[in-house]
Amino acid sequence: VRHLEKKRIVIFACGTGNPYFSTDTTAALRAAEIDAEVILLAKKVDGVYDSDPVTNPEAKKFDRLSYIDVLNMGLGVMDSTATSLCMDNNIPIIVFGLDQPENIVRVIQGETIGTLVSGKI
Repeated sequence: VRHLEKKRIVIFACGTGNPYFSTDTTAALRAAEIDAEVILLAKKVDGVYDSDPVTNPEAKKFDRLSYIDVLNMGLGVMDSTATSLCMDNNIPIIVFGLDQPENIVRVIQGETIGTLVSGKI
């Protein structure tokens, strides 16, 4: 809590220790508890696609999506409980690729990379 009070960036890892809570739901829950500005979600791909870009070279990448679109299209950004928690608490999710280590710095510095999931598109 001390680091949050000093406006430092805090990275949470691990689960809740409770069964039936995915790591996605845990991240959304912790973000809501601390009133986080955003969830940064590093993945094996560089954003959210309409289908698996590994198996479908024609997959379309989204720059922005609403929570409702993610849920309705079943895009699997996070599990539906986690996505709903983010929507209910208005916590944006930035999905970006972890394949390039500099992406972490880029996204923290506010550079537009990956896909933004939020209430506004």
